[in-house]
Amino acid sequence: MGEERPSQGQVQGQSRKRVIPVPHTEDPDPDPISEAYGYCNTPNRSEQAWEGHSPVDYKLLSVQVMIRHGDRYPLYAIPKTKRPAIDCTLSPKRKPSHPQLKSFIGHMAQGGHGRWEGTLSSLPRLPNHSACEMGELTQTGVVQHLRNGQLLRQAYKRHKLLPPDWSTKQVWVETTGRSRTLQSGMALLYGFLPDFDWSRLTVHHQWSTLFCGSACDCPARNRYLEEEQRRQYRLRVADTELERTYADMARTLGLPPRQLRAANPIDSLLCHLCHGLSFPCVAAGSALGSGGCLTLAQFAVIRRQQLEDEVDRRRVGLYRCYAVLATHPYLNRTANRLERVAKAYAPGRKPRAGGEEVFTLSSAHDVTVAPLLSALGLEEALFPRFAARVVFELWKSPHATQGQRKGQRQSQNKASGVKGDRSKGGNGGDMFVRVLYNGEDVTFHTTFCRSHDRHATQPLCPLGNFLSFVRKDMFNVLNATSYQDACYRRTG
Repeated sequence: MGEERPSQGQVQGQSRKRVIPVPHTEDPDPDPISEAYGYCNTPNRSEQAWEGHSPVDYKLLSVQVMIRHGDRYPLYAIPKTKRPAIDCTLSPKRKPSHPQLKSFIGHMAQGGHGRWEGTLSSLPRLPNHSACEMGELTQTGVVQHLRNGQLLRQAYKRHKLLPPDWSTKQVWVETTGRSRTLQSGMALLYGFLPDFDWSRLTVHHQWSTLFCGSACDCPARNRYLEEEQRRQYRLRVADTELERTYADMARTLGLPPRQLRAANPIDSLLCHLCHGLSFPCVAAGSALGSGGCLTLAQFAVIRRQQLEDEVDRRRVGLYRCYAVLATHPYLNRTANRLERVAKAYAPGRKPRAGGEEVFTLSSAHDVTVAPLLSALGLEEALFPRFAARVVFELWKSPHATQGQRKGQRQSQNKASGVKGDRSKGGNGGDMFVRVLYNGEDVTFHTTFCRSHDRHATQPLCPLGNFLSFVRKDMFNVLNATSYQDACYRRTG
């Protein structure tokens, strides 16, 4: 997948060998090259975003966003080849650019006025090397997230999501301790809130790529990940065409095949593809290599194997078990936030000083977003491309619908997993959620709302469905009733 290797003892994400695990597709023979171009997410086309859409008169109360960082330089170098020549300084005159890029650069220079948790203050707020360093965010990555922020700004403008005098509590930003996630988060935030007031912003540090906070200890999660990696290894070594391709590439470069595989060449080749650069070449006779260039056909073979691996991964189901345990802490925090906002809007409640978390942004990695999609049951979702975004929206139905008969509301609450008539508590019949992935509404593809009748009295998914899923139902796949139960139960 191409993210950084976790240090020993750090919570791990997926295996590092799969750079672009890929979407569920009905096409029995998907084109691996076109899939890879989709992963690049080059910011050269207009994009349709369905965030902020709802039935008439519904009120938007809260938005929770998780992103994958934007385009980055490779994390691995292919031995004996020249590294791709990419400039990681920012210049509004260089393509791809963005109308806000110049003012964004200026605004980041004032970042010392913000509050940075932990070690985040020591990270650069902008990519700044004329020859990119390993894993560094590129200008393309910055532009991708300026565009994401601008899209969300346009989507939520008419809803007046944030007051002009928003408080520190109302905007929550968190990132892992990598410069590419911090910079991606800042780019999206600037696109969403141009020239935001630094004095009101605190940027929080998540030490784990799983955003699991104080709930990272889970032995069963680690076991499922190990089993999933073994499954992946067995499938890979059984692929004779893949092994032959690695041998051919190694012969060209004059390397042992094992050394080439360890360098994860697809990570670097993807960078060449996304930036329109020729694949690496070596001179004939150099260090016993036959010489020549690595080819698009060889890239396609590795990519094809990844596509087949994704099909097998879904069939076996180990990854889904891992994903449920990996993402529950983040989903639980999201559910608690949405419930707090919902309760704050209950009749007769006085708003708290500073308000609730109206907008939260979590800047993360592919190993964060991919298990989130799997845990939500979004098996058909494309694997997180550069600058992918997952959005949770909380909506309140208009007062006209709140006068429905008590029996109707209780029936709805029962279907939502909410006991009794709890609409007055803020998470009953008048609160709803939407889930969007890269601007597409995927709410009714999620496990918790797939069976909801969207043509019923309420065309959105009840918040109670989501709360019940996160607190109990998502553990059904593990034959458990809670996170603690699933993590520490002895099997066998």
